[in-house]
Amino acid sequence: MKLLSYIPVLVVGALLLYAAKDFPEWGSQDAPASKSPVSSHFIANTGVDTEVPNMVTAVLADYRGFDTMFETVVVFIAGMAVLAILKNSGRKKLVKREFEVDAEPDLIVTNTVRLLVPVIQIFAFYVLAHGHVSPGGGFQGGVLMGASFILIALSWDLQTALIRFPLNWTTILGGLGIFLYAGIGLLSMFLGGEFLDYSELANIFPVSREMARYHAMLGVEIGVGLTVTAIMFSLYANLSTEGRLQRGL
Repeated sequence: MKLLSYIPVLVVGALLLYAAKDFPEWGSQDAPASKSPVSSHFIANTGVDTEVPNMVTAVLADYRGFDTMFETVVVFIAGMAVLAILKNSGRKKLVKREFEVDAEPDLIVTNTVRLLVPVIQIFAFYVLAHGHVSPGGGFQGGVLMGASFILIALSWDLQTALIRFPLNWTTILGGLGIFLYAGIGLLSMFLGGEFLDYSELANIFPVSREMARYHAMLGVEIGVGLTVTAIMFSLYANLSTEGRLQRGL
C-alpha cells in the first residue's frame, strides 16, 4: 500500500515538470505578468499612493490588505486547531520515546545561543519595523522571533523556553495581533472610509493621506508579527511534546 501511495505523487510531479516547459524565461519582458496593466499600475503608482518604497509590502498590507488579514487569521486558526487536537493527549501519562535521551544542556551550545538569541530578536524587530521600506515585514519578523524561542527550547529544554514565553501568552498575543489588524480596518470605517482604507487615519493624525497609509502599514505588520510569533512557538511546543508540554525535541 505504501508503494501505491507514491503513484499519485509521481504522476502529479511529472505533470508539473511537463507544464514547467511552458513557463516564460526568467525576467522575460514577454511574460504575462510583465505585460499586465495591473503590474504596470502598481509599479507606477505605489510610491505616490502610499509613500512606501517596498512595493511588495504595499501590495500585501494595503492594496490587498483584506486578503493578508485572513491569511493571518488562518495562521491563528491552525495554531488553535493543534491545541484542540492535542489537548486530550496532553493529559495522558508521559511515556519516554526511544529517540529521547536525558542529558544536561551542552555548555558550548547554551552559551552560544545565549549570545545569538538577543541578536536574532533585535534583527526580528528590524525586519518587522523596516519591512515597508526594505525586504521584510510581519510574517518574516514573526518567524525570526518565534525561531529565537524555539532555539532556546532546542539548546536548553522546553521548560526553559516556556519560562520566557509562557504558552498562555501565545493565545493572547495571537488574538491580539488579529485584533490590532482588524482594529485598524474598523477605525478606518468609523472615520468615514472603507474597511482597511488607511488614508482615513489622516483625519485623526497630523499627516497626509499618503503618510497615513505608510504608518498604518507598520501597525498592520506589528499585528501580523505578533500572531506569527505566538503561533509558531505554540506549534513547536505542542507538536514536539504531543501536547504534554513536558519534554521537547
